[in-house]
Amino acid sequence: TLNPKPCSLGYEYEALEPHFDAETMKLHHLRHHAAYLTTLNNALSALRGAEETKHLAKMGVDKLLQNLDSVPEPYKTQVRNGGGGFVNHALFWSILAPNGTKLSADSGLEKQIEKEFGSFDTFVQTFKDQAVKVFGSGWAWLSVAKESGALVISKTANQDTPAMETALIPILGLDVWEHAYYLKYQNKRADYIDAFFNIVNWEEVSRRYEEALKKKDEL
Repeated sequence: TLNPKPCSLGYEYEALEPHFDAETMKLHHLRHHAAYLTTLNNALSALRGAEETKHLAKMGVDKLLQNLDSVPEPYKTQVRNGGGGFVNHALFWSILAPNGTKLSADSGLEKQIEKEFGSFDTFVQTFKDQAVKVFGSGWAWLSVAKESGALVISKTANQDTPAMETALIPILGLDVWEHAYYLKYQNKRADYIDAFFNIVNWEEVSRRYEEALKKKDEL
């Protein structure tokens, strides 16, 4: 199994202006995301180098994060932070688009949001409330519960991800580490969260929702 490669954004650094500024996007992608990947790959190389841990390096990052207890202590933090940082950002980049995309009114995700939250606006407000409340560094998430197909809004600390739990499949994540917004928004995290909702690629989130439901059917 080869080490994971850097994710391309699929758009230019300035493409998300004025909501996310080009300088932040460049630093976020080329430095922060790259550093998580390096940390992860160093850990994977070490695991691959020992007979008793070789099988862990072949698992794939998501599965490895779900089996952290099996990772030897010297590499556990590297896998948790580097692996979590890698998969979280890979999802984050994919669910952003210049000017955003609309969530189709007849999509399964739109119908599920209305069923569970009453309206799309109520969902957005609930998500924003969760994101504002993340203490220090972390993420806010919308995930699908694998068994029931229900939508779950949650928050995690640092680079932890809902995917560490086999029961949840994240379909939308918002990075609320200060490095994601401080150049433009300083300490105004709520303004950054508002800006995020102008550039969400709902077509991609909806696609991920449908994929998550297929995994539910595979249980």
